[in-house]
Amino acid sequence: MDNQNQNVLDDDRIGQLLLKLSLPAFFGMAVMTLYNVVDTIFIGHYVGPLGIAGLSIVFPVQMLSIGVGQMIGMGGASLISRLIGARNIPRAERVLGNAIIPIILLSVIIMLAGLANVDFWLMLIGASESILPYARDYMTIILIGMFFMTIAMTLNILIRAEGNARVSMIGMIVGAVSNIILDAIFIIPLHMGIKGAALATVIAQLISVVYLMSYYFSGKSFLKIHSRNLIVEWNILKSILAIGIASFARMTASSLSIVLVNIMLVAYGGDFAVSAFGIINRIMMFAIMPGIVIGQGLQPVLGFNYGAKRYNRALRAIKIAITAATACCVVVFLVLYFIPEPVIRIFTTDSELIALGSYAAKRIFFALYLIGFIMVGSIIFQSIGKAVQSFVTAIARPVLFLIPLILILPRFWQLDGVWLAFPITDALTFIVILALFIPQIRELKGADLLTEKR
Repeated sequence: MDNQNQNVLDDDRIGQLLLKLSLPAFFGMAVMTLYNVVDTIFIGHYVGPLGIAGLSIVFPVQMLSIGVGQMIGMGGASLISRLIGARNIPRAERVLGNAIIPIILLSVIIMLAGLANVDFWLMLIGASESILPYARDYMTIILIGMFFMTIAMTLNILIRAEGNARVSMIGMIVGAVSNIILDAIFIIPLHMGIKGAALATVIAQLISVVYLMSYYFSGKSFLKIHSRNLIVEWNILKSILAIGIASFARMTASSLSIVLVNIMLVAYGGDFAVSAFGIINRIMMFAIMPGIVIGQGLQPVLGFNYGAKRYNRALRAIKIAITAATACCVVVFLVLYFIPEPVIRIFTTDSELIALGSYAAKRIFFALYLIGFIMVGSIIFQSIGKAVQSFVTAIARPVLFLIPLILILPRFWQLDGVWLAFPITDALTFIVILALFIPQIRELKGADLLTEKR
């Protein structure tokens, strides 16, 4: 990256640029996803199904933290990419500075609110009496370290927004590898069980934050952190929140939907059903990853070219991203739908849990091939600063469809109703995003024609 003259995003080779940004995001996110997956594998083998259920109950709280990080990160990233495209570097650096202080304050608020009454929150989000001790041990430590989790998420997105996906990837890998090593130490020889898994996650996130902050303070970053930019400007913060609120709404609503899923699973299937969903949810994180990382690779490319009024390149980037994401998700669907059992066995040796998890996977992943378009489509509106469309696409899947279906379908089909809510939700969300996507593409094509005439 040439810090003085040209940003890495200023490249006509759109396909290669997307690959350059998406591959590091993929490897980084794949390793980062191991945070929860490795915890689940270790707990499944060394604690048991109730330990997995405890992780599943706490996961919505972790999603809330991720949502806060994405709110500031995605809102700031959208502004930063467009400002770099418009060659307004001083303004982009003010946005960077204005993203740091709010995320620190919000992280502390979440931590204190959660620690005030851990048992109350756990019972509220679906923990049964048998699951509660495991969930309590895990959540208490996770809340203490939530500060690092949220900041790491934000910094990863902001660094990627300036075109440096490699540093973002390394930051995620450093944290995840640390998590795996510490899991093995705390859980196996030290016999710390679920507390060890939580402690490993917190320390790993701290390591990730230290690495990512060192990138900015080393002088190698394209954008610099200046003390004068750390003073929050309301106009900048308002712009960050206007775009980023879509990410927060998506994660918050997704968190709420998982809480409701856990409550319905306890009611219609018991603790084992919660354990099965805990495993499926970890697999789902990998299953939807192609759509997410390609969308992450698209965000800076699309934001830069939209800000630079290069609409033809923006359209090419969208086409390539959607095609690639859909192709990847079709392959993942074929694996998880037709041969789910070997994947479930990675997490547990319990035959009853394997059977229930395999049965659930065939229903939950029935429409997985649509996820690529859904994920990339929702990122498009954030990348170009369309706040209303961003918000609609963010809440469509969890709020408009999944939550109502989770509440309605089990009344007719019991446990099957919970599983079937997911593919029906995916199909309906696909329709909504497609309806918003078509007019946006027409608008970009019209803008491209006007630019060519000039």
